Amino acid sequence: MANDGRRPDRVAEAIREEVARFLTEGAKDPRITGLVTVTAVDVTRDLRHARIFVSILGTDAEKASTLEGLHSLASHLRSRVAQRIRLRNACELVFVVDESIAHAARIETLLAQIKDGTLAPPDESDLD
Repeated sequence: MANDGRRPDRVAEAIREEVARFLTEGAKDPRITGLVTVTAVDVTRDLRHARIFVSILGTDAEKASTLEGLHSLASHLRSRVAQRIRLRNACELVFVVDESIAHAARIETLLAQIKDGTLAPPDESDLD
């Protein structure tokens, strides 16, 4: 029973790799127009549900269209993932937009502007 906590992590990593492979090789949905990166997968302990965090680059319309395409591919992808990683029961797959990369890029931009002097750092009173 000592390895029970690690199995969901191993399954999550296998799902992440398989979904990323599918998106680069086999996704034929025309709605998937933005650049999609699978950033993480969170699997429940009972392995019944998996949240797939994706970063989508593009315009807001491309992001919405791509997310819609990913949601429609989830049922096909569910059986493919279960077969490839040899799960008895297929996980329910849900795609979630991961904004952490966009936030990091925004922070980098702001820091660069502060360093260049084109943006003043916030006042102490602004932080309240």
